[in-house]
Amino acid sequence: MYIAQAYKGLSETWRYILGIFAVFLCWQIIGGIPLLAALLLKADSLAVVASGDLGVMANILGSNTFLFLMLLAFAIGLLSLFLYVRFVHKQSIKQLTTSRKKVDWNRILIAFLLWAVISTVFIFIDVQLSPEDYVFNFEPMPFLILAVIAIVMIPIQTSMEEYYIRGYLMQGLGVMSKNRWLPLLVTSLLFGIMHLFNPEVEKLGYGILIFYIGTGFFLGILTLMDEGLELALGFHAANNLTAALLVTADWTAFQTNSIYRDVSDPVLGWDVLVPVFVVYPILLLIFSRKYKWTDWKTRLTGKVPPEDIFLAQHADDTIPPKHT
Repeated sequence: MYIAQAYKGLSETWRYILGIFAVFLCWQIIGGIPLLAALLLKADSLAVVASGDLGVMANILGSNTFLFLMLLAFAIGLLSLFLYVRFVHKQSIKQLTTSRKKVDWNRILIAFLLWAVISTVFIFIDVQLSPEDYVFNFEPMPFLILAVIAIVMIPIQTSMEEYYIRGYLMQGLGVMSKNRWLPLLVTSLLFGIMHLFNPEVEKLGYGILIFYIGTGFFLGILTLMDEGLELALGFHAANNLTAALLVTADWTAFQTNSIYRDVSDPVLGWDVLVPVFVVYPILLLIFSRKYKWTDWKTRLTGKVPPEDIFLAQHADDTIPPKHT
C-alpha cells in the first residue's frame, strides 16, 4: 500500500505537522527570496513588487528570467521536502514515491506522453476553430531559452506539488486517520485552494476551481489506484510543460515566450469542464485497463492497516528503529 509506506520511516504525528509547515515556509519564503531580490533591484518601487501582478513582474525581469526565478522556489521547496523526509522521517525518496520495489519510470513516461499529445491536440484544435483568439508569438531565440528553462524546471515544479500534496500529505493524513478517503478528499481540496491566488481565478471567477479541484481528485485517484505517484508525476509535468511552451496569456500564471498568445477575453467555458467530466474519466478507464486496477472502493475509501500489522507483514524490509 502506498500510504502505508510511511510506516517504513518514522511516522509520528508531530513529525508530519512540523514538516507540513517547515517545508511550506522553505518553499514559499526562502524559495521566494531570489525572485524578490531580483525584482527589488530592478523595480522602481516596492509598490510594483507588492502588487503581485505577474505580468508586471515578467515585464520588469523579462519573461524567461521571471519564469526561472519563479520555478526556482519550487526547486528549493522540493529539496527541503526531500531533506526533511530523509533526516526527520528516516524515509527513502523511493518510499515517498511508490509502493513498488523501484520507481517505475515507464509509468511516468507513458502518462507524460499521453497527456502531452492530448493537450497539444486540444490546443491546436482550438487555434484552428478560433484563430481570432490567438496571435502567433514564436521568436526563435527567446523560445529556445524558454524551452531549456521549461524542460529542466517545470518537471521540478510539478514534482514539488505532487510530492508535497499527493505524496507527503497523502501519506501523513493516511497514517493519522487510518483510512484512504480522508487523504483523497483533503489533498484534492487543498490542491484547488493552493491555486486560489492564481490570476486565472481573478479573471475567470471561482468557477475555475472546479477544474483545479477536479484535477486534484483525478491525480489523487491515480495515486491511490496505482499505489504510487508515477502516473501523477508524468501527467502533471506534461500539463504544465505544454501550457508553458504552446500558449500564454496576460492573465495566466505562466508568462512565457510561447508559440501562441491567447488574446481573447477570458471566459469560463467548456474547456474548463470537459477535462474534468469527460477526459479525466476516460483516462482513468484507460489506465485501469492497462494496469489492471481492481477493487476501486477499497483502494479509494478503505482502511490503512495499523502500523504494527503492516510492519509485521514487511518484517524483511529495512526499517529504522522507532524513537521520538
